[in-house]
Amino acid sequence: MGMLVKDILVSTRPSFSFEFFPPKTESGWERLFQNVAALMPLCPSWVSVTYGAGGSTRENTHNLVARITRETDLTVVSHLTCVDSAQAEIRDILRRYHAEGIRNILALRGDPPQGRAWRTGPDGFEHARDLVLFIKSEFPDMCVGVAGFPEGHPDTTNRLKEIEYLKAKADAGADYIITQLFFDNRDFFDFCERCELAGIRVPIIAGIMPVLSAAGMARIAEVAAGARIPARLLKAVARAESDEYVEKVGVHWATEQVRDLIDNGVRGVHFYTLNTARATLKIYESLGVTCSSGLRR
Repeated sequence: MGMLVKDILVSTRPSFSFEFFPPKTESGWERLFQNVAALMPLCPSWVSVTYGAGGSTRENTHNLVARITRETDLTVVSHLTCVDSAQAEIRDILRRYHAEGIRNILALRGDPPQGRAWRTGPDGFEHARDLVLFIKSEFPDMCVGVAGFPEGHPDTTNRLKEIEYLKAKADAGADYIITQLFFDNRDFFDFCERCELAGIRVPIIAGIMPVLSAAGMARIAEVAAGARIPARLLKAVARAESDEYVEKVGVHWATEQVRDLIDNGVRGVHFYTLNTARATLKIYESLGVTCSSGLRR
C-alpha cells in the first residue's frame, strides 16, 4: 500500500506527480507500461489514473490502478466521478479499492458521455462536494483530492461562486487540490491568492500539460473548456515548421512554467503525460535533472 498523498505533501515539497489514462487497446496497455517504466527513474511522488466520461473506463481504471500498485512501488491515485453512478455503485468501488490497499481518490463531478446531458444515478451525488463527504464518512482513512480551475470552471461563470464551491469541497474534507491545465502562471498564482482569501488552506498542485502538436493544441482548446492559450504561445506554435518543432516549443514553454512555479514555492506539479514519457523526460532534461529530488533544491 502506498502512502497517502496528504502525507507525501507534508514530507515532500514540492511534489511531482504524473497522470495516465486507461488505454483502449491491448497494444496500448503495453506501450503505456513501457512509458511508466521510462518515467520511474524520475521518482514521481505519486501517479494518478483518469476515469472516462460517464465512468466509461471504470473497470479499466481499476485494472490500471491495481496493476501499477501490484507491479511498482508507486503511490497511485484513482479518479472517481459522480456522473451516471448510484451511491451503491460508488460504495462498491470504494470497498474494492480499500480491500486492495488503495487509499487515494481524486473525487470529481465528471463529464457525461459525448452527446448526453449530465445526470447522476439513483440516490447518487450531484456535486463533487457530496462525493467527498460520502468518501470521508464511509472510509475516513482514505485521502481525497479535488479539482480546481485557475482559468475558471466551465460551468460556473461567476468566479466568486466558483471559489465558494471549491471552499465547500475543502470544508467537506478534501485533502488537496489539483488544478486543470493552464499556460500562464499568472492565472495559477491569482487562483492561489483567491483561495487563500476564501480561507482554503489545503495544498494546491499545479496541473501542467505541454503542447505536443498543432492538432493537440486544438484538442486542448476543445476538451479543456475555457483553457486560455496565450498569444505568445500561439505565435511560437505558428512559427514552428513541423509538429516535431511544435513539440520543442511546447516542452520549452512547459519547462519555463515549471521553473517559475518551483521558484515561487509551488506545493506540487502534476504532469498530464498523455500516456507518453517523452515530453516529461525532456522537461526534466531541460531543467537539468534526472530525478524529481533534483528539483527540490
